[in-house]
Amino acid sequence: MSVKLSKLFGMDIYDSTAGYKGKVYDIIINLEKGKLETITTEPLKVKTKTDAKKILAEKSIPYKNVQSANDIILISNNGSRSVETEEETRTPYKTNTRYRYRR
Repeated sequence: MSVKLSKLFGMDIYDSTAGYKGKVYDIIINLEKGKLETITTEPLKVKTKTDAKKILAEKSIPYKNVQSANDIILISNNGSRSVETEEETRTPYKTNTRYRYRR
């Protein structure tokens, strides 16, 4: 996947279940590693560090979750409820459970 960084700004972000997550406002780049780290859905122009931390915690998406970026940005649903329930249905019984039968 190869896209100009300037093209990402303003793109709509959707998850894999077609849920709208917002628009790209800011992108955080790790210059030491040469990688995109985070996409924020609100501008980071804030007055205090606590406001910036709140935006990074609540209104941002790790770039490693991006699956595709063409006309929109498509992200994976890591940590969502539906993914957990699928895993639970695959392994319905605990493997360490011991049963004791009595007559």
